[in-house]
Formats: sequence, C-alpha cells, structure tokens
Amino acid sequence: MIALSKEIQQAIKDAQEEPVRLVDPETDAEYVVVPIETFERMRKGVYYDDGPLTEEERRYILIQAGLRAGWDDPEMDVYNDMVPGRDDESSTR
Repeated sequence: MIALSKEIQQAIKDAQEEPVRLVDPETDAEYVVVPIETFERMRKGVYYDDGPLTEEERRYILIQAGLRAGWDDPEMDVYNDMVPGRDDESSTR
C-alpha cells in the first residue's frame, strides 16, 4: 500500500466527498481516488452494472428518449389515432 502525499491528502479534503481526479504527468493517464467504502459498493454493482439491460430498463430508456423527442406534446396525439398502412381518411378517427 502506498501512503498519500500531503498534496493528495489536501485534494481529498478540498473535494468534500467528491472523487479526486489525478493525472500521471508522464503518460497523461487519469485516475480517480475514492474512499474504500465507495469503491467496494461500485465493485459490487451498487453504482455500476455492466450486465445486459433488463426489459424494464430498455422500456424506461425508450420512454425517456420519446419524451425528449417531444412525443408527449399534445399536438402529437394525432399519431396515436393513425392506422399503419392505410392511405385514406379512415386511417384517422
């Protein structure tokens, strides 16, 4: 285990519960310092899960995308009444 330098200790204090970002000046690689409790929760998937999306998660993402696209606008309700594949006026109510 490596002890923290005074500079990093001060950065952690100044961050006030936020992760501290570090950069390796030789490689420009970036690192994040977080408390061990936070790291363990992240590792166990409390914050991050790289598994496949569930059907519920997919549905939520699609609904949110539709809302951002304006599909909740009352003027778009006309599309709810359309019957796909019909060209005549009977395709709307």
